[in-house]
Amino acid sequence: MNFEKIEAAYELLLENVQLMQNQLMTNAYDALIEQNLAYLNETVQDGTIQKNNEALKALTLSKEEWRRAYQFLLIKLNQAEPLQYNHQFTPDSIGFLIAFVIETLTVEDRLEILEIGSGIGNLANTLLNNTQKDLDYLGIELDDLLIDLSASMAEVMGADVHFVQGDAIRPQLLKPSDIILSDLPVGYYPDDSIASRFSVASKKEHTYAHHLLMAQSIKYLKADGYAIFLAPNNLLTSAQSDLLKVWLKEEAQLVVMINLPETLFGKKEMAKSLFVFQKPKVEFQETFVYPLQSLQDPETLQNFSQVFKKWVLEYAN
Repeated sequence: MNFEKIEAAYELLLENVQLMQNQLMTNAYDALIEQNLAYLNETVQDGTIQKNNEALKALTLSKEEWRRAYQFLLIKLNQAEPLQYNHQFTPDSIGFLIAFVIETLTVEDRLEILEIGSGIGNLANTLLNNTQKDLDYLGIELDDLLIDLSASMAEVMGADVHFVQGDAIRPQLLKPSDIILSDLPVGYYPDDSIASRFSVASKKEHTYAHHLLMAQSIKYLKADGYAIFLAPNNLLTSAQSDLLKVWLKEEAQLVVMINLPETLFGKKEMAKSLFVFQKPKVEFQETFVYPLQSLQDPETLQNFSQVFKKWVLEYAN
């Protein structure tokens, strides 16, 4: 990976987005979508934008270099026009951890992955660019802007991914997947009539959207598949956790829980852990629980890797 090329691409993208934004009188994210279209279709008349896109093509970026350049650009754009918290992209360190967990838990060379709430697609491309597996990836996202951003960036990168727009809590016509994945958006689901179809539904208030997404996701999971969720640390102790626990006894079993460093999330109350579920099995399986103190320290990561691989050999295979 060439960081000089990534920096050059970032500068070219930023200038084009700013030019697009001024010309179209729009927000920076819509301008980025227009820039991606201009890069692909070469339809823009502006000489500077054309020249910059030619320079971008000359850089011959790899998929991972493209992803990094877009990531730096989105961080810059977010400083001036902040996305809501649930729309922020999943940190790379967590993406690499999820890739490792998938690689270690699964023996198949090819996996079908369904991501619920795929956002801008950064987690998808982190996985695809950093795994030896052949991933057949589908992302579902409700937000118009995010689905357009993810699709346009994926097309520029040449990423083999597919995105569809939809409310993942409502029933979807989807085939079962080996891996269900979600950095769960936290909050309340506003439609009580839809929520009432689920056993996790609250009768006193709006139901937690992340509980509903978990319950819906398991329906799309293969018998021996894994559902991997980034969810609040208090998932099993929050106000509506009793409803979730009842659902868990019947529909899913917790096989892995990895506590992540709170520093990754800015605020303690925003901190999440990595939860891995399977459909219930008759045989007993010991849950893997691990407090991961750092995602940057090599020794900490090596110790975690050894302990997790040992657990997988003893209990998961």
